[in-house]
Order: sequence, then C-alpha cells, then structure tokens
Amino acid sequence: MTELRGRAERAEAQVAALTDIVGKMQHDMAALTRRLLGPKSEKLPPITRELRENTPVDFEAVLKKRRERQQAKAELAKETVHYPVPEAQRRCPKCGGSQLRPLGEGKATTLYDYQPPRFVVRQEVRETLSCRCGEGIVTAEGPIHWQEKSRYSAAFVAHVITAKCADSLPLYRLEKGFQRLGVPMARSTMTDMFHASAELLRPLSERLLALVREAPVVHADETSLKVQAEGKCRTGFVWNFRTTEPRPLIAYRFSPSRSGETPKQILGGTTGALVVDGYTGYNAVTDVHGRERVACHAHVRRYFFDALPTAPEARRALDLIRELYRVEQAAFEGRIVRTPQHLTLRRERSAPIRTELKAWLDEAQEQHPPKSPLGTAIRYTLNHWEMLGCFLEDARIPLDNNPAEAALRRVALGRKNFLFVGHDRAGENLAGLYSLVATCEANDVNPLAYLTDVIIRIHEHPNSRIDELLPHNWRGPPDESASAA
Repeated sequence: MTELRGRAERAEAQVAALTDIVGKMQHDMAALTRRLLGPKSEKLPPITRELRENTPVDFEAVLKKRRERQQAKAELAKETVHYPVPEAQRRCPKCGGSQLRPLGEGKATTLYDYQPPRFVVRQEVRETLSCRCGEGIVTAEGPIHWQEKSRYSAAFVAHVITAKCADSLPLYRLEKGFQRLGVPMARSTMTDMFHASAELLRPLSERLLALVREAPVVHADETSLKVQAEGKCRTGFVWNFRTTEPRPLIAYRFSPSRSGETPKQILGGTTGALVVDGYTGYNAVTDVHGRERVACHAHVRRYFFDALPTAPEARRALDLIRELYRVEQAAFEGRIVRTPQHLTLRRERSAPIRTELKAWLDEAQEQHPPKSPLGTAIRYTLNHWEMLGCFLEDARIPLDNNPAEAALRRVALGRKNFLFVGHDRAGENLAGLYSLVATCEANDVNPLAYLTDVIIRIHEHPNSRIDELLPHNWRGPPDESASAA
C-alpha cells in the first residue's frame, strides 16, 4: 500500500512538471506567433492609453495646442514673391479693354516652403596696424575657437553631435547629406571632431553624473552596445542614471561589462531610493547601508500581459495595476504630485487596491504551476512585493522605472542605425554626449543652440561655476541674456 502511494505521488509530481513544461511551451508559441504574425496592436499597450479610455477629450487643451502651433508658424521668416499678369492677358475678359488697374494688393496664397540648409565659408580677417617707427605692430584679437587651428566652427560640431545623439543619424548618412549640399565632408573628419568635442565637454557630463548621484530618488537601467575593436565584436553596455526632481537630469555611462561595478562606482555610498528592475547587478548599492531598492510596476504589468494568451484570468491583475496608475493620474491632474497630499491620496486609494491584489495573488498562486507564464508572473510579483509598496511611504517614489527605460530608447535606436562603436573610449565619449543632449531635451533646451554656445564658453568658464553651463541651468549666450534683460 505504501509503495502504491509512493508511485502515485511520483506520478503526480511528473504530471505537474509536464504541465509546467507544456504551459511554458504554449506561452512561448503564443508569444512567437504574436511577434511574427500578429498585428503590432497586440503588443503591451502603454498605461497612458488605458487611462485615456472612456475619458472625454479636453477640447480646450487641443485648441490651445493648435494656437501654439499657429503662433510658432506666424513667427517664421517671411518673404513675398509677386507674380504679375502676363502682357498677353492684360485685357478685360468682357469688353477687351486694356485700361486695367490694380485691385487691392492681389490674391495672396500662403505656402510653407523648405529651403535646404547651406554652408558658408567665413573668412576672419584681423586688422593689423604698424607704427611709423617700423618696429611696432598691433593685431586685433580674433574670436575664440572651440579647437586650435580647427577649420570648422562650433556650430558645425554642434550640428554633428545633435544629428548623431539626438536624431540617431550615423555619420555616413551625414556624409551623404553634406554631399547633396555640395560640400564633400570626410566621415573620418567628423569622427575626429565628435570625439574631440566629447573630451572637451567631459567635465559637464561628469558633473551631471555627480548631481544624479546626490539625488534622493534615482532611476537606473542598462542596455547592450556592440564594440568592434581589432576586427572582433564584443558586447559592451550603456547604463542610464536618471532623476526627475527638482529638474530632470539624465546621465549615461559606458562600461565594457554588465557587472555591478558600474552602479557601485556611480551610486556607491549614497542613500535614498533606487528604482530598478530585478537585475542583481544593482545589489551592490541596495544593501543595508545603501539605497532602498524600489521595484517597477511596469515590469509586473509586462509579466501578466505575456501570460494572457494561456491564462485570461491574468486580466484581473492588469486591471488592478491600472487602478494604481489611475490614482497617480488623479494626483497629476490635481497638481499635488510629490506633496504630502499625494501621499495621503495613495494611502487612502492605492493601499486598498494593493490589499485586493495581494489577496488575488495568494489565491491564484495555488491554482497555477509555478513555472507557467501566470505562475512566473505571480512569483515575480510576490518576490518583489515589499519593494513594490515603497511608493506608499514616500510621495517622491514613482510606480515604475519608465523614465529610465524611455531614456535608453535613444541608445537602442542609435544601436540599430550605427550598429557599434569602435572602442571603449568611443563608447565613453558617446555616453557623455548622450548625457548632455538628453538632459537638454528633457528640459526643453535646444541642444544645437546649447552646444554651439557651450563648446566655446567652456574654455574660459571658471570650474567653480561649471554648473552654470549644465543644460538645465543654461540661459543662452551672455549677449542674448543681456539683451533679454
């Protein structure tokens, strides 16, 4: 009897194991089918889209946006082109008379025209004076150049940096564009300028990292970037460290590996909150004496969405997570984000939602194999449950790590376009310039205007006041600031 019972238990264990395997295979097959054959709409929808469902359109906001665009168009440079009536047509179509006179200013049509950019060769002539004594010569001071003996201006270098770091254009495409403008430009020349400017601006990118290090709440994430050196290709990584308070700062750091040494170098010895995914590389800075680790609801949401094809009941978890985001939307609309009122709202409305979600997870865990897609989602959520609840203790802590993931999109798009960097130093230079351009865009600063100015000013700017040249503090060239004042 005991032997039969043992066989039955072993058979049940084998059935459970096979059920896990079959469930995982079904999940993988559904995911591959959706990726290869399904429409893009079957991908995980952004939470903002779900929050907008059944929400009336704010027509006042739409009209405001249209007025802003019309105002911007009204401020464009204008030119008027007159088209006279040909001599053969200057007769009245009724009586045939030729005594015609102008009727008002004419029939006008507005057309938005595109005029390709142009290169200008600027010749700088410094006045030179000599004394009648024949021994004294005085020469005017010339403008400061971003690089000694460089034949290209700071504006040109800023354009190259912006095209690559903001628009993800590889330099060979820039080379083709310059050729269309009639300016032959070697790719190697632009590469040299790109790296020379990165070295020049390194104090600014390092200062951004230092400021992010001091922030109470930091988002972090990482992605791969190929490095091709000496004919071989290997994998490096670009790490992103971002803060949103009080001003958005975005800093990147390149590393040859994905080890925890990079976050330890950047955030080691600091305290506060670190919003990350489940990667163990961040453990070095989230120990007892380090930062408090905060888990990401967007990752949880992704797990449950992937489980939907084989477990429709996962929709319940997605609905409850959506309600958590709805509370955050209410705080945003009420303009109480990161205030004591925001924390009170979370404890009144979000805490009961978490209690309901926890009860559902505990019940569903017993009904699904641990290695099935839904079982994996439940296990991941429960393992990070305490870290997912940190937002109930501090209003500054967000629900997810989406800001860091969004900041890595430029790296992913660049990786798709220019494939790799040539060496580790090139990866470091790219990461440094990414930091400046991304922080410019996060603070509504034109990176082209910013780089054109700062590349020149950094030569003589006091190091003790270097924060004045950071993107979020930049107020334009000194002469423009004076005229505005």
